Amino acid sequence: MTEQRSNGRTVLKLVSVVLVMGALSWAAVPFYSWFCRVTGFAGTTNVATATSDTVLDEKVRVRFDSNVDPNMGWTFRPLQREMELRIGENAIAFYEAVNTTDQPITGTASYNVAPDAAGYFFNKIECFCFTEQTLQPGERVEMPVSFYVDPEIVTDRDAGRIRDITLSYTFHRTEPPAPQQAALDAGNRPTVN
Repeated sequence: MTEQRSNGRTVLKLVSVVLVMGALSWAAVPFYSWFCRVTGFAGTTNVATATSDTVLDEKVRVRFDSNVDPNMGWTFRPLQREMELRIGENAIAFYEAVNTTDQPITGTASYNVAPDAAGYFFNKIECFCFTEQTLQPGERVEMPVSFYVDPEIVTDRDAGRIRDITLSYTFHRTEPPAPQQAALDAGNRPTVN
């Protein structure tokens, strides 16, 4: 009888460990995403609702990089290689995407900045990366990103000397949302954001 209780406790402990491990792994992705947004870790940028109130005389150079997943079926490139702007000044850059296939393709852009320490100070106001993009066969679009570099970067212990930042995007193929997929299946053209 004692051996059965001991086996029962062992099984209960093992099941508990499995449940705790499952819960921790489920929570890891949203926690990591939140952590990166709050700290700028791994070059994660911020989302701003308005431009900066302060514009400094110091300048920063922003370089633009683009990549596409190999199975994407798009070409994707920045329309300018770099721009120089004053710290705190709002800027708009454009990227071009072309669907080189004979079918509609939906994509989502992941992004980061380098060096990583600049991520906390890089603020996007509007960006094509905030939503999925669907391009029809052969369609070409110019997609803007509106951003500024927070003036607090100059007083930060780790990022204070950064004056060159690279903004990088990678487009990945994704399934369109259900209503959009129904429109594609019916032959209707969805809107591109």
